[in-house]
Amino acid sequence: MKLWVIALCLLAACAGAPAKTLVWQPAAGHTQISLWPGTPPNAKPMPGAEYTATGKKLIGGKPITGVYNVSQPTMTVYAPIGKNTGTAVVVFPGGGFQGLAMDLEGTDVCDWLTTKGITCVLLKYRVPSIPYVWQCDCRPHNRELSVPSLQDAQRTMRLVRHHATEWHIDPHKVGVLGFSAGGFLVAEISTNFARHLYAPVDAADTESARPDFAMPIYPGHLATDDDKFNANVPVSRETPPTFLVQAEDDYVDGVNQSLAYYIALKNAKVPTEMHLYAHGGHAFGLRPTSNPITRWPALAETWMSTIGMLPAVGQ
Repeated sequence: MKLWVIALCLLAACAGAPAKTLVWQPAAGHTQISLWPGTPPNAKPMPGAEYTATGKKLIGGKPITGVYNVSQPTMTVYAPIGKNTGTAVVVFPGGGFQGLAMDLEGTDVCDWLTTKGITCVLLKYRVPSIPYVWQCDCRPHNRELSVPSLQDAQRTMRLVRHHATEWHIDPHKVGVLGFSAGGFLVAEISTNFARHLYAPVDAADTESARPDFAMPIYPGHLATDDDKFNANVPVSRETPPTFLVQAEDDYVDGVNQSLAYYIALKNAKVPTEMHLYAHGGHAFGLRPTSNPITRWPALAETWMSTIGMLPAVGQ
């Protein structure tokens, strides 16, 4: 079974008959902001209208809500609760580039980040995002770039920095965090931030798209079954400091995805921290369960402090 099919199963399709609703909306008090003033670049027809579906499978005692057929990408800004640290994190939910786990790997994450004084920017990027070749090394072991999603990620990073003063964000403390396919999107923008994937549309596009730090959580698409690293993710010394979390018993994307990325980062001398747990599987998010892996957010907070993105522990 294809990995993205398994990812969709984890969202809704294999969790019993899902309840469908209309276009995803954030909770009251939060507004979605369109990324593009007009038609997004490289716009593709969708199989149908955008909808959300909530499955019956429970993780941490809660179901998962997936979002599908996203043709109009948006970002939703969640202001920090209490003292503002000036740090912002753009969150990329996973879903195999076919859907988005908008609560498990989206709003749940913002609920955590905002309590730590971090501005959370939740990206609803275009899916399904059919990867296509863009100046890639197309040998069989290399996965193509997910260009529409990467365009959305680049644009979001630039918009966040463009509005940094208005949103009380330090433009030098803007990171990215993503899960599964969203973790691959973290790796893509961490290594392809300078590539010109779309024509500038306004003043925001003069800003840098490079993340100041990156957190790919159980990422996919970074290595194939023969353990060859994806050359379309060109890790260099300019790749930002990175924090990885992975379960050894992840049978969806597999532990070798994170291991391959860690080795590439290490070889490029990029400051990297990786936490590998025996149990946790795939798509655990950060909902508390009996598995120790679900306590990874505390480790991430400490790491963000060590790289200067959050105040030192105890301050």
